[in-house]
Amino acid sequence: MKLPFSFFLALRYLKPKRTFVSIITLISMVGVMLGVTVLIVVISVMTGFDRELRQKVVDWDAHILVSTEDVLRNWRDLTVKIRSTPGVVGTAPYVQGPVIVEFQHQRLAPLIRGIDPVEEEKVVAMKKFIKKGSLDLEGDSTVLGVELARKLHIDVGDKLTVYSPGNLGDILDGIKELEKSKGQDERKAIDKLREVVLPKELTVTGIFETGHYLHDSEFLLVPIYVGQELYGLGDALHGITVRTVDPYAADQVKKEIEKFLEPPQYAQTWIDMNNQFFEAVRLERTVMFFLLFFIIIVAAFGIMNTLITVTVQKTRDIGIMKAIGANMTQIVGVFLGQGIIVGLFGTLMGLGLGMTLVRYRNEFSRWLAETAHIEVFPKQVYQFSQLPAEVIPRDVAIICIGAFLICCLFAFLPAYRAARLDPVKALRYE
Repeated sequence: MKLPFSFFLALRYLKPKRTFVSIITLISMVGVMLGVTVLIVVISVMTGFDRELRQKVVDWDAHILVSTEDVLRNWRDLTVKIRSTPGVVGTAPYVQGPVIVEFQHQRLAPLIRGIDPVEEEKVVAMKKFIKKGSLDLEGDSTVLGVELARKLHIDVGDKLTVYSPGNLGDILDGIKELEKSKGQDERKAIDKLREVVLPKELTVTGIFETGHYLHDSEFLLVPIYVGQELYGLGDALHGITVRTVDPYAADQVKKEIEKFLEPPQYAQTWIDMNNQFFEAVRLERTVMFFLLFFIIIVAAFGIMNTLITVTVQKTRDIGIMKAIGANMTQIVGVFLGQGIIVGLFGTLMGLGLGMTLVRYRNEFSRWLAETAHIEVFPKQVYQFSQLPAEVIPRDVAIICIGAFLICCLFAFLPAYRAARLDPVKALRYE
């Protein structure tokens, strides 16, 4: 097979020789490969993290949350108005707040979410998250997150004691009344205080797992009336959850709902409630992209350094080629071809290694944790049980094409310098 003159010489100059230049060339190629690999893996993981975070939030949280600064008392009339709003699929009442739970002398402070299971299924499909037991919230019962159950060492059928801060005001009032009372009145005050302080005992009927560590470790579901009792709400609620036709168009529905809300009532979309998380991930992804691209730039400097060394070594050859009629384009092609070959092979190897690491990311992560005891993706921090990733062809194309063009640019500079060499000066001392 006949090769073009420039490409033929470029391949000859790249043939492995036990010289310092060959080692630098190999290091430059490996540098490009590692840069492309790291960029593909990191950008894919960050994209997957953003996607999974949004999906977990949409799966667990309502698309819109209607609440108030105090408690929602006219919630039934408000529910009718919300359900008649265009774009609304379903609504459900809820009570949510911190409590103290106790089981076998272990105490934690998670959040309760009081729900009506029938209405809640219209907003959030809770049943699909049940890992053990069932979503049975009849009577004094509860369903725990899998991580919370693991911390408490509790299982389906066990009884959990729940203390609520919702009646703290009643407790303080009872103590003041007890201090003032005497005799028979004192006994009545003590009995009354005991009723206020008395905790709620709930039977665990199920354990759920969402895959989002925060949800699995911080929430227990209870019947709506239990939440109302724990917080002394009577018939009031903390808010109403709303499901829309399209979660990414929830902002338009929110604007329609806000037309009949009266201050201090307000509405929030799932994006509003989690905007800080999404912005942090987006910013981190952008910053990581630019920072890691410098790895490729450093590798490109290595290519340029190699070609500068080669042009100095091949000064006599350049002089001979120009003397026998080689034009500037052909000389540029010889040395630019070397940079193109190194950049191309480095990019292709980086693409292959990067896609392989993305494919086996969880296996590699587990291997690191077991052998080197390095936790690269702690679920307590990132709130996911597995390492998410999503490969977007556009991002991969930008990384590979960008890396290749940078290598070509850095290779062109010494190639152009070599092509401008005067043949008389090159051969003067030969």
